[in-house]
Amino acid sequence: MNPGLALCHPYPFEKLARLKQGITAPKDKAHISLSIGEPTHPTPAFIQDALFEHIKGLGTYPTTKGIPALRQAIADWLSFRFKIPREVIDPETQILPVSGTREALFSIAQCVVDASAKPIIIMPNPFYQIYEGAALLSGAVPYFLNTTESSGYLPDFDSVPEEIWLRCQLIYICSPGNPSGAVMPQVNQEKLVRLAEKYDFIIASDECYSELYDDEDKPPVGLLQTACAMGNTAFKRCLVFHSLSKRSNAPGLRSGFVAGDAEILQSYFQYRTYQGCAMPLPTQHASIRAWQDEAHVIENRELYRAKFAAFIDILSNVCDISKPEASFYIWLKTNLSDDLQGQREYSKLSGATADTEFAQQLFAKENITVLPGSYLSREFANINPGQNYVRIALVAPLADCVEAAHRIKNFINTLN
Repeated sequence: MNPGLALCHPYPFEKLARLKQGITAPKDKAHISLSIGEPTHPTPAFIQDALFEHIKGLGTYPTTKGIPALRQAIADWLSFRFKIPREVIDPETQILPVSGTREALFSIAQCVVDASAKPIIIMPNPFYQIYEGAALLSGAVPYFLNTTESSGYLPDFDSVPEEIWLRCQLIYICSPGNPSGAVMPQVNQEKLVRLAEKYDFIIASDECYSELYDDEDKPPVGLLQTACAMGNTAFKRCLVFHSLSKRSNAPGLRSGFVAGDAEILQSYFQYRTYQGCAMPLPTQHASIRAWQDEAHVIENRELYRAKFAAFIDILSNVCDISKPEASFYIWLKTNLSDDLQGQREYSKLSGATADTEFAQQLFAKENITVLPGSYLSREFANINPGQNYVRIALVAPLADCVEAAHRIKNFINTLN
């Protein structure tokens, strides 16, 4: 067996299932799941229609590169969304369709990492669990960048010692971030691009939440946008990963793409011809329709804004809660606001397992499932930045989010 398998942690939702095991939630309260980042807004009908219109495509093997029309639609969207001159993006060499960003974020490490060189893969902490698993199974050592409140929940690249940069072959960044929703400013991305040039490593930018932002006049900047603004129009050492799962409420479509450095993508294309994750033709045609339409994405953002507004309004006077710049997550502290409660912590919830106790008791008393923050992070530099937080995914319908907020408020009040 791959020795990295023994180093992989159980997936967060496996831990969550064990945490809830044996607990009987109140039967008079319907269960509300706010733990998994799975959109529940309806998939637009025109995407579904495109699948059915091209269903005969199931009789044909798809190619690894996908059809030219799909790559063209993606190139057009990248140019429109990130203000990149259209002629800069070559759909033939700089774009590959993938079966969702999850498989691509994992497989890119297997492709680009040279395990014989004692490699390091850097990633934010907390993080999307695929990053760590990809590092371990590629033969690399994960190096964590703690993203805490004091850093604005962003990685501090200046904190990385030079000996780590010298061994770094790949760095994962996530902007907007999971779980905090923090957006990495362009100046931070510029610093990282310069570091990649100096130390010769690849940047894998997970941008799957990039279209779920609060301010219509301030969409999150993307890595290719930053590289282009710096004059790096070949996107050297830069890869971005995008998906229709969150943007278009189509998680079951398993459709996304990776774009950027043509030289890296040529090797990744070769890797993928062996890996065998070609996108079915009906999915490709549905994806073309999705990338070409922005109206449903704008409507999607409005739905999330309404849920954030209602949820935060209900809870704002009992806990320290704020709206993130982007994503559909609330990264909620499991200790009370210093201003509101004079530095008192929730009764019986202080200490190393406060977030797990919070999640367990919330389920037991209110039949609501949230994800403990410590399940998304590792102890590094003597802290676990996910401890004493829970991640709340506002993916349920508005009425359920409102009901959940009232129950969480009631739960917090019983703890005080």
